[in-house]
Amino acid sequence: MTTLWTSTAALSLAGLVLAGGPALAGEVLDRIQETGTLTVSTDPAYPPQSSQTPDGSFEGFDIDVATELASRMGADIAFVTPAWEIITAGNWGGRWDVSVGSMTPTAARAEILDFPAIYYYTPASFAVHADSAAESVDDLNGLVIGTCGGCTYEFYLNGNLEIDAQDVPAFEYLVEPGEVRTYETDTNAFDDLRIGDGDRLDAVISALPTIQAAIDAGYPLRVVGEPVFYEPLSVAIDKGDAELAAEVARIIQEMRDDGTLSELSEKWYGVDISTVQ
Repeated sequence: MTTLWTSTAALSLAGLVLAGGPALAGEVLDRIQETGTLTVSTDPAYPPQSSQTPDGSFEGFDIDVATELASRMGADIAFVTPAWEIITAGNWGGRWDVSVGSMTPTAARAEILDFPAIYYYTPASFAVHADSAAESVDDLNGLVIGTCGGCTYEFYLNGNLEIDAQDVPAFEYLVEPGEVRTYETDTNAFDDLRIGDGDRLDAVISALPTIQAAIDAGYPLRVVGEPVFYEPLSVAIDKGDAELAAEVARIIQEMRDDGTLSELSEKWYGVDISTVQ
């Protein structure tokens, strides 16, 4: 994958509104350069993308990508952890500069955020309890399935997922759940599924690396079937700074060209998912 996707809305960045008033072109990038700090939003409940160590520091694939982004901007990095719903609502008002949080550039989100650079693609898969009799995704029809609220996996379960990005394979809706149960994070869904097969949930849909991380951590889960869609994940920025968008796109492309994204993917996932596999 050598083409970086920019939302259609990014072509008309100038004059769009941030919280508190009109944004000036270059405002956020100017602030980063003046303060010497890039402030990045992340969610530490999603290893191996992002997690927090006992000493309070952050680690993971998203963390390493964000840290490299800041380094190539000549800035230090600071992380903040707002709720996902707040990040995806846009109008950040300068509380953070970018989101390196494995966000999918959906058509709806592109109305309030800009997506200057896709940096990897993750397979979306279903997981069941180890005691489940399910052998394929067909066995999940009519069951209670958990997922994160307001995320692409919920959209998939509800049959209204729209991914407007280049080089993403077409997908079909292969499961019709009997009930969709949403959670603040995927980890909360895994916690209910681990209690027992069918006790609270019959299955969970999440990113395959996130499922595998839960299994590696001792959760009694297993993956069912093949991935149901491939999710492009992009750096996100608030509306209003074409210069910041261009700089982020330039750096991510540079990281792709020099192999940095591939190396970081191999480090955290054991496979290169900086391109569609």
